[in-house]
Amino acid sequence: MRWRILALLFAARVGLGFQFQTMASVGGDLSDAFGLDNAEIGLMIGLFMAPGLFLALPAGFSGRFASDRVLAGLGLAALALGGVVSASASDPAGIGMGRILCGAGFLFATLYFTKMAADWFEGHEIATAMSILVMSWPFGIAMGQVGHTWLAELYGWRVPFAVASAWCALASLAVLALYRAPNDQSSVAGGRTRGLLPSEWGLIVCAGIAWGVFNAGYVVYLSFGPSMLETQGMGTLSAASVISVGSWLMIFSGTACGQIADRFGGRETILAICMACAVLALMLLSLPGAGLVASLLFGLVGMAPAGVIMALAGQAVAPERRAFGMGVFFTVYYAIMTASPPVAGWLLDRTGAPDSAILFGATLFALVFPVALLFRVLKTRALGAPIQETA
Repeated sequence: MRWRILALLFAARVGLGFQFQTMASVGGDLSDAFGLDNAEIGLMIGLFMAPGLFLALPAGFSGRFASDRVLAGLGLAALALGGVVSASASDPAGIGMGRILCGAGFLFATLYFTKMAADWFEGHEIATAMSILVMSWPFGIAMGQVGHTWLAELYGWRVPFAVASAWCALASLAVLALYRAPNDQSSVAGGRTRGLLPSEWGLIVCAGIAWGVFNAGYVVYLSFGPSMLETQGMGTLSAASVISVGSWLMIFSGTACGQIADRFGGRETILAICMACAVLALMLLSLPGAGLVASLLFGLVGMAPAGVIMALAGQAVAPERRAFGMGVFFTVYYAIMTASPPVAGWLLDRTGAPDSAILFGATLFALVFPVALLFRVLKTRALGAPIQETA
């Protein structure tokens, strides 16, 4: 039963990445239609993450009053409605409002999808299950990189928003109709919400930073990688297709990496190797003719440890304080994700070349390993035990 539940959550969560990718895919069309520069496009991309700065903690508390199924379904419904608002907008402000509404839905959906998977797989292949769930995000993005670009070229920039909204609406209905909580857990959490211990604050903030810069680097790659290839003479659709290869591959490499870490440990070693490959892949994008090689390396190795990094949040806080801890985790994550795309766009505007934005993305990936290492040091001090690598 739990694998069928995971399949349902995966298919529904694909809509999150599919809706997120709309702005990056139609950014050029919006620049032509409304005269937006790259920093403003980056801001539009970042608005998707902005609500998480304010809603992460309230979203965690809301689980005391409604079921996971209802809250995840409402999140997907908000994603659908936000896409409709953007698709029907007559100016950038309207598009931005739609993105903000989508971002609120994304926060609720991603938080409760994570909890639902953890509830079903606690003590049973949890690392593998979480890796599979996390990979639904790049799966949706990869669909959008090719599909949205194709739809925009044929029918205009409004259609990708509408199609993504249709997916999210159907996913909402599916979750509301088909999801069931595990038999040994109540559908609505209760009890008093507890604060974090002093040692847990440092751990959960480190986990949030690691997850935030990792995902921000990925968004920079998705948003500005095609521009790099286009400056080398590649067509728009071809550039989007090459960059999307990395997203397709990480769906499989992420699951494999989660299993390797689960069975053999060596988390810090895995992160060091993978983040070095992510940085190298972004550097290769600047070499003419190396785009496909860079995307292959990025997807096969660079993005593989997504589930391993996400697992830090579970290791940071004791179970009885995890709800509040996840709120802190997502607050840090959303702060980084909101700020990074505009910074990358500003660098591109200032230099006139996508190399600067790509270098910024490489820097974000380079930060993951030292932050994860600091997490391990703080964890060891909290436990009062020798440093040991764990999955």
